Amino acid sequence: MKIAIVGVGAMGGVYAGLFAEAGHEVWAIDVWPEHVDAIRSGMRLEGFSGDRVITGIHSTTDPAEAGPCDLVVLATKAAGVAPAAEKMGPLLGPETPVLTIQNGLGAGERLSSVMDPGRIMLGIAQAFGASVKGPGHIHHNNMHLIRVGELGGGDTERLADVVQLWRGAGFQAEGYPDTDQMIWEKFICNVSFSAPCTVFDRTIGEMMSEPGTRAFCLGCGTEAYEVARAQKINLTFDDPVPYLEAFAQKVWEGRPSMLLDNLAGRHSEIDALNGRVPIEGEKVGLPCPMNATAAAIVRAKEAAF
Repeated sequence: MKIAIVGVGAMGGVYAGLFAEAGHEVWAIDVWPEHVDAIRSGMRLEGFSGDRVITGIHSTTDPAEAGPCDLVVLATKAAGVAPAAEKMGPLLGPETPVLTIQNGLGAGERLSSVMDPGRIMLGIAQAFGASVKGPGHIHHNNMHLIRVGELGGGDTERLADVVQLWRGAGFQAEGYPDTDQMIWEKFICNVSFSAPCTVFDRTIGEMMSEPGTRAFCLGCGTEAYEVARAQKINLTFDDPVPYLEAFAQKVWEGRPSMLLDNLAGRHSEIDALNGRVPIEGEKVGLPCPMNATAAAIVRAKEAAF
């Protein structure tokens, strides 16, 4: 199968590498020329699945060079979704689905503004940890589950085919007919640790090991949980604390991508994560002071970039 990965950062690099190893024709598309050139010569992927150089990945900064693909995986940061979508026309055949995998809320809506919503699928990478070490060099700490659903929800043959495609490349993958549930269950985990870890410059395990910072993390997650329940999201758990504690154990040594962005002097996905919780809370009359405070601190840190 011919697969385009649009946005070949940390997570996109993992996707590109494993799909290529599974024998697919992979096109890695990114705006960083040095990274693209390095991938063309061979991408080093190390960490959870071993340390090796993967050759044979096509890479370019120009989607037109790739042409129509059987699947497009959009793996940019949240702010890059719409700009990337506006340029991906050459990748789209009549039936090409676009699977967008981002943290936070709103990726489906942003994509729907620039393309047919019928193409769009939503994805979640759960308990992954990855970073870009340099041009053409990706490291991943962990790799748990890829969740996939149709934008409008429901079970479809296309959903089953895409899930099987991921499984065939060595990923654990599951299809979810309830995409609101899928997105919010990851969102609650994200907001528990993204901004709090960034505020304190600590790993998830360090945050959870000290009572004060642990309360901060769990407070941010609980606010999001209460908003989800007020919005009638069908969550699979009734108490966020053990759910978040179990999640933290899987990524104990991890640094959220927001913290990595902050350390690198890059603007983060704060508006789609902790900054989005008060907005969603306002819709149902719930104040979210811990997330509002965490988001304000992160934005103040980013204002210095």
